[in-house]
Amino acid sequence: MFSGFIFDVEGTLVDCVPQTLKSLQEAIERYGPPVPYNTLQLYSGLDGDQTLQLVVPDAAEAVRKDILAMQGKIYREKYLNDVHSFEGIRDVFQSLVRQGGRIALATDCKGPELKHYLSLLDVDEFITAKACGDDVEHGKPDPRLIGLALRKLGLTGSRAVMVGDTPYDAEAALEAGASAAGVLTGGFSSEALLEAGCFAVQEELRALLPSLVTANPRPNP
Repeated sequence: MFSGFIFDVEGTLVDCVPQTLKSLQEAIERYGPPVPYNTLQLYSGLDGDQTLQLVVPDAAEAVRKDILAMQGKIYREKYLNDVHSFEGIRDVFQSLVRQGGRIALATDCKGPELKHYLSLLDVDEFITAKACGDDVEHGKPDPRLIGLALRKLGLTGSRAVMVGDTPYDAEAALEAGASAAGVLTGGFSSEALLEAGCFAVQEELRALLPSLVTANPRPNP
């Protein structure tokens, strides 16, 4: 069994991907031509600035910063209070801790959003460490967020698994030396998550729990 379990938050523990993408779509439309929702879905979970470089390639850096600031404002004012946590998260966390596991959160979100998500989840007593968007400059698939979570847990990557809902979570985990597992609650297919390196994929976190408990940690390099 793994010693450390690192969880993404948005789309993995909290059902907020549609709201996040809609707020980004609305923010982009205030600065230029609209971008289809399905296009934005392809980059859900990717670092925000990298996403904008792909979907609005002509936007200057200053414009991208303005779009991201507007997206955050729209999300907080229009969508944040309507999101909810997925069912069974507390039970999964409790089970892992009872079996000797240590839990960390590794999420690009920060500030009021993260505070609100934690209030929805009600799992603070099971969390050993948090690494969030306030701690690093770049989001996933950059591995530094996962690396920070590992350091806070006091573990090497070979003893930990990252659980997320996007290929970018898996890529960040593998680059940091950890294993990766995935859930389908973020809108990506099982094939996409497996191709990104997940050793197991399930519909939601409760169904993934047996794989997390029985999987063997990665051998030390």
